[in-house]
Amino acid sequence: MSRLTTIENLVSVDWLQKHLDAKNLVILDATISKVIGDVSDLSNSQIPNTRFFDIKKQFSNTKSTFPNTIPSAIQFETPAQSLGINDDSVIVIYDYHGVYSSARAWWLLKTFGFKNVAVLNGGFPEWRNKGFKIEKKTNKKSFKKGDFKANYKPDSVVYFDSLEAITKDSNFKIIDARSSDRFNCIVAEPRKGLRSGRIPTSTNLPFNQVLSGNIFKSKTELQNIFKSIANNNQHLVFTCGSGITASVLALAATIAGYKNSVYDGSWTEYGTLTIA
Repeated sequence: MSRLTTIENLVSVDWLQKHLDAKNLVILDATISKVIGDVSDLSNSQIPNTRFFDIKKQFSNTKSTFPNTIPSAIQFETPAQSLGINDDSVIVIYDYHGVYSSARAWWLLKTFGFKNVAVLNGGFPEWRNKGFKIEKKTNKKSFKKGDFKANYKPDSVVYFDSLEAITKDSNFKIIDARSSDRFNCIVAEPRKGLRSGRIPTSTNLPFNQVLSGNIFKSKTELQNIFKSIANNNQHLVFTCGSGITASVLALAATIAGYKNSVYDGSWTEYGTLTIA
C-alpha cells in the first residue's frame, strides 16, 4: 500500500476513490443532524473503512452551557487518539448532508494543529451518486491508539470577551452564515428561548451561497464572493447559530486565501449573553 504525504483542504470523491487503499488514510464521518428544515440521511451505508467522528459527544465541550463549543486540547486529543489518528495520518472527512458538519470537524482538527486534513467535496451524496463502493455501517469503536498530539492554534478561534473590540476594528469583518431570514429577524431562531438578532457590524453570507448544490464553488467564484463583502487585508470572523455552518465559510475563505477565525459561541452565545 502507498502512503500519502500531503493533502489539500478539499478533495473530490474521485481523488478519494483513487487513494482509498493508502496505508495512512483515515476516513471520518462527522455527520450531525441539522438544526432546522432537514431530516438527515442517517444511512446504513458508509464509505469503506469509515470511522465516526462524534462532534456532539466527544469533540465538543459537553460541560458548556452552549452547544458545539470547542473542547480543551486534552479533551480533543484523547478521542482523536482513540480513533487511531496519528501525526502522519492523512484525514478525509465527510457527512451525509453533502457539506455541513464535515467542515466543523475539519476546522477542529486544524485548530488543534493537524495539517493534513480535507473535507470530501459533496460528501456522501456525491460519493453515492458516482456509484463508488459503499459498505454497511460497522459502528466499529475500537482502533489502535494513535499518537496524535493536539497543538492548539488560538488564532483560529474568537471568543465572546474579544468580540466587542472586534466589532469596532476595521481590520476585522464579521460574517454571519445563517439564512437571511434569521439574520434579518424575519423568522425566529430554531433554539427554544433564543432571541433573534445579529452581532453589530456583521454582514450576512448564508453558507449555502458558497456551494453549488453539495459542491463548493470554484476558487475564483469564492474569491469573488468574499471580495464583494470584505477587503483582501481584513481578517474574517465567521459566526452562525452554534459554530457549524460558520466552519463551512471558514473552509471557503481558506480556499479563497483569506485569513479567518470562527466565533465559537456564535449567535447562541451572543444572543444569550447580550441584551437586545
